[in-house]
Amino acid sequence: MSYEALPARALDRRELRDLVDELAADPSRWEGQVDFPEEGGRHYASLYRDAYVDVWLLCWRPEDDTGWHDHDISSGAVRVVTGTLLECNPRIGGEHLETVVSAGESFSFGPDHIHRLTGAVDGSVSIHAYSPPLWRLGQYSISDSGVMRRVSVSYADELRPMDDLDQAAEVGEVAVA
Repeated sequence: MSYEALPARALDRRELRDLVDELAADPSRWEGQVDFPEEGGRHYASLYRDAYVDVWLLCWRPEDDTGWHDHDISSGAVRVVTGTLLECNPRIGGEHLETVVSAGESFSFGPDHIHRLTGAVDGSVSIHAYSPPLWRLGQYSISDSGVMRRVSVSYADELRPMDDLDQAAEVGEVAVA
């Protein structure tokens, strides 16, 4: 499916999953964007964005971590094309749920989904699609005592763990507005 053939409306979870699966099957549409800069850090590139859908390519190393986040009002889908990602979902009063997502696998989620993604294998690559397009995201911290806090951020801000910042604030090392 070409981007021009996408419907002029928000896509549901099934359609988003179909989209990332279809894109993964055609590397000519994204392989030129794959990069692992020497200075480190997750590399991401916008593949497509219109009024109804937002598509990204992300390149991961094991130390790359989005931190806990949601996608505000957007549903989404992720397809791992090479390597492996680890998706974690928070559980109140228990161990967080961890799911290994390997090359060739995909998953979708609604706007109520809170998760954290990390690169489980060096050189992992994934394709992400969101509908409606991302504008805001919620980033979460979970303290050792179990308190969860949400901060609204722009889709243009790189997601990262907030836990280190929160721990420093608890001991008075940083100012929190």
